[in-house]
Amino acid sequence: MIADLKILKQHGKQYIPDITKAEVPSPFRGLPVISEKKMDENELVEFCPVNAISASPVSINLGKCTFCGDCAFAFPDKIVFTNDHRIATNDPDQLIVSEGRQSKITVDASKIRKEIIGMFGRSLKLRQVSAAGDNSGELELGACGNVNFDMGRFGIEFVASPRHADGIVVTGPISKNMSEALEICYYAVPEPRLLILVGTDAISGGIFAGSPALDRSFLERHKVDLYVPGNPAHPLTFINGLLDLIRRK
Repeated sequence: MIADLKILKQHGKQYIPDITKAEVPSPFRGLPVISEKKMDENELVEFCPVNAISASPVSINLGKCTFCGDCAFAFPDKIVFTNDHRIATNDPDQLIVSEGRQSKITVDASKIRKEIIGMFGRSLKLRQVSAAGDNSGELELGACGNVNFDMGRFGIEFVASPRHADGIVVTGPISKNMSEALEICYYAVPEPRLLILVGTDAISGGIFAGSPALDRSFLERHKVDLYVPGNPAHPLTFINGLLDLIRRK
């Protein structure tokens, strides 16, 4: 008993006590800040290989951004990536960060379906679907249940069967080979079901956008309840986004 207490004292708390206030250290890249300094906007737009940057005003679409940070390295006076991981939202317009913008990215309470708060406020079970993902996003989602983040303390867990789930979490750009399987899994979840996209690939296709190997028509037929940007998305981004969605904070 005494030996166990000594080990506990030496190791300290392995879990994050207040996950809503936790900070992510560098080199993690979160919410970008774009200054209003004048420059050749066309040069900046052409610099991004995934077309995440637009001009007039200069803006970055976090749904397309791979968070590589090259634009910040090349134009440090214009773009800086902060370590603010609170970038999940249910409003796709908020994914576009413009120059001079000071407001944070949040979950818009007015856009949350009433049944979500009423039914999932105390317990939320999710089925994760890798729709041609590269396993990076899947690894981070797996980490949400470890001793550090301990997503289960909020009543949020991943389950093996869509029949036991309240919604699905999609990672990957959605390939043709996975489009039918994703549709079947979605309809296997009882209503009212949630649809959550995690990672750049799921939100926009990422570096695979426009590829003939993809079939993203699934997203044209179903409403997305939460967008979680990142490449891959950080566990804190995912968990805090869910807590905002089910109004647990």
